[in-house]
Amino acid sequence: MTSYNDLWLIGIAWRLDRLRWAPTALLTGCVRGHGLCMAEFPADEPAWLDQQLTDRELAAVMCQGCPVADECLELELRSGGADTVGVWGGLSEDDRRELHPHWLRRGERAERGVA
Repeated sequence: MTSYNDLWLIGIAWRLDRLRWAPTALLTGCVRGHGLCMAEFPADEPAWLDQQLTDRELAAVMCQGCPVADECLELELRSGGADTVGVWGGLSEDDRRELHPHWLRRGERAERGVA
């Protein structure tokens, strides 16, 4: 039986299909140019900095409202794969590691980055 978590991850993998033929260089430029995490933090520290958050909650808070979260996630899955670390695309490392096999099953990509 497929778990709710698996269904959630499969849905994310399907959503990323629209980016499957985007060149990696285009994704990189998009994330670097428009990713919220690429902007400098304001003088005041973010409110969530002192909170005790799980990795999943931290990823969601850090990437909330980012206009290129899917592009970021696609980029990291191509380049980091199952060895992914950090916060990318609004998902924690564990979530991305679980997503990776579902993402791979969706088929070929324009480029797969560094394996």
